[in-house]
Amino acid sequence: MELLGIWVAAFMTLCIFSFLYKDNPFFRFAESVFAGISLGYYVGQEASQTIRPNLIVPLAHDFSHNWDLLIPALIGLNLYTRYIPKTNWWARWSLAIYVGYYVGVNMVQKLHGEVLPQMQSTIVPFTLSAGWLGLVNHAILLVGVLTVLVYFFFSLEHKGAVGGVSRVGVWFLMLGFGAAFGYTVMGRISLLIGRLNFLIVNWIMGTIHRMG
Repeated sequence: MELLGIWVAAFMTLCIFSFLYKDNPFFRFAESVFAGISLGYYVGQEASQTIRPNLIVPLAHDFSHNWDLLIPALIGLNLYTRYIPKTNWWARWSLAIYVGYYVGVNMVQKLHGEVLPQMQSTIVPFTLSAGWLGLVNHAILLVGVLTVLVYFFFSLEHKGAVGGVSRVGVWFLMLGFGAAFGYTVMGRISLLIGRLNFLIVNWIMGTIHRMG
C-alpha cells in the first residue's frame, strides 16, 4: 500500500509537470483533484475545529448562556442566499459585516505586527558601536526610506531636485522588488527540487528496492 501511494503521488506529480509541454487533460485532471481534495480538507477542518467547538458544543451544553451564538450562525447561513435568485441581495449584508469585522481586526494586527516593527527597524541610532559597516548599512537604509517616501509624495511635481531624489527612490524600489522576486523564485526552485528528489529517491529507487 505504501508503494501504491508513492506511485499515485508520482503520477499526479508527472501530470502537473506535463503542463511544461502544454495544457492537456492530465494536467487538468491533477489540478481538479488537488482543488477538490484541498476544498474537502478545508471544509473538514472548519467543521471539526471551528463550527463544532465554537457553535455546536456550546449550544448543546448550555443554550441559555450561549444563545447569542445563533446571531453569527444566521449571518453565516445568510451568505448562502446568494444562490437563490430572488433573495441573493440578502447575502450582501452578511458579506458587509464579515468584511468590516475582519478589516477592523486585521488593521490592528497589521499595525502592531508589521507596520510598527518595520518603523522601529527603520529608526536606528548612528553610533560607532555598530561598526563602520553598520553605519554604512544604516545610512543606506535612511537614504532608501527617505527617497522612496519622496517618490510617493505626489503633491509636488517630480522635477528638479525632487525628481532626482524620486529617481533614487525608484532604484531602491526596484532593488526591493527584485530581492522579493528572487526570494520567491528560490522558494519555487526549492519545491521543484523536493519533487524531483521524491521522483528519483522515493519513486524510482524505492520501487527498484522493493521489487528486489
